[in-house]
Amino acid sequence: MEFALLGFAALFTLLFLGLPIAFGMGLVGFVGYSLLVGPAPATLRVGQIAFDTVLSYTLSVLPLFILMGNFINRAGLSQELYMAANAFVGHLRGGLAMATVVACGAFSAVCGSSLATAATMAKVAIPSMREYGYDNRLATGAVAAGGTLGILIPPSTILVIYGIITESDIGKLFAAGILPGILGVALYMGAIAFVTGLNPDLGRPGERATGAERLASLKGIWGVLVLFTIVMGGIYAGIFTPTEAAGVGATGAFLFALARGKLTIEIVRDVLIESATTTGMLLMVLVGALIFTDFINVSGAPKLIVEWIESLTIPPLAIIFCIVGMYIVLGCLLDGLAMMILTVPILFPIVTDLGFDVIWFGIIVVVVLEVGLITPPIGINVFVLRSVITDVSTSTVFKGIIPFFAVDIIRLAILILAPGFVLFLPSFMR
Repeated sequence: MEFALLGFAALFTLLFLGLPIAFGMGLVGFVGYSLLVGPAPATLRVGQIAFDTVLSYTLSVLPLFILMGNFINRAGLSQELYMAANAFVGHLRGGLAMATVVACGAFSAVCGSSLATAATMAKVAIPSMREYGYDNRLATGAVAAGGTLGILIPPSTILVIYGIITESDIGKLFAAGILPGILGVALYMGAIAFVTGLNPDLGRPGERATGAERLASLKGIWGVLVLFTIVMGGIYAGIFTPTEAAGVGATGAFLFALARGKLTIEIVRDVLIESATTTGMLLMVLVGALIFTDFINVSGAPKLIVEWIESLTIPPLAIIFCIVGMYIVLGCLLDGLAMMILTVPILFPIVTDLGFDVIWFGIIVVVVLEVGLITPPIGINVFVLRSVITDVSTSTVFKGIIPFFAVDIIRLAILILAPGFVLFLPSFMR
């Protein structure tokens, strides 16, 4: 246990000194494993982990879904999604902010990245909200919070990584993320209705679209709706494995962007380079995490923690709430991916030993990571948005996030207390 604590202390020190997390975890894991087992076994283990990770068939789902999201992004879909959402809810009080949240949720369904969703929708939605005199707090808060849906609504790279770390069914994880994602959109819209009800000047209604205009707004997004239905429907029905579905999705996204006349040789090259770079980064982080996890396991810390928790007299559900509280605190200090990779290997055996469903726990973890994306002082979605909208202060964005943070806590409580809501769709999968 002492070795594990020293390892975490060394890792956090390296991270605060600016060492990338992949190298920090790999270095501490290798040194710790060497001290406990020996340098030769540690060297062999590092090589084996790197070899197995890079050649893993299961991991091939990552670059394919990343490629799918990048092609969709280059197809210019974000504007059409926002216009379609605006046609249906833009006439409501705070309607443009609601349309932003809906468009973020829809874009997440084919993007899989919170950062890309926040950055893209900031360019599309905030100028329109400013045109109608929306308060900067509401406008930026809606984009930053709506962007977090990118790591929950499938296809989600974070859910893929959780599935790989815990050896869980990725298809069931994707299915389990759909209803909580829809609940998140509904609660965010409720938060917007609440704050604009208290102060109508925050977001005044836009113009009401006619029925014909609403139908016309859907023409630009039908292709991506078909693509999402094929990919997720194929997984849900058992026609595709997640890896096969990712291949179908990447091909469909390429054809969708090609049909819209958005692709050139240069753009395809940039998309491939961007996808390869992102995949390489994720694989490096995963290799480092697996090396560090091996060290923690050899130290015996997980077993001691499980035994200590089993000795407590508090109910299992109270332990889950304590874990969620820990995640919320860590979200103030760590990036979401780093937080998940560091904690899930330790907490996973605890959760399974308490009898909780691993798919349900994965969704809880990802929703807490969503909260971390907008929690100060890290709040990476906030800083991504600030890099796009430079004339709004960071404090303004964080103030705008407060109502969305509050409903996220409500959503967490619902998902914890009603696991059947999370597991409803996965229960129908073979």
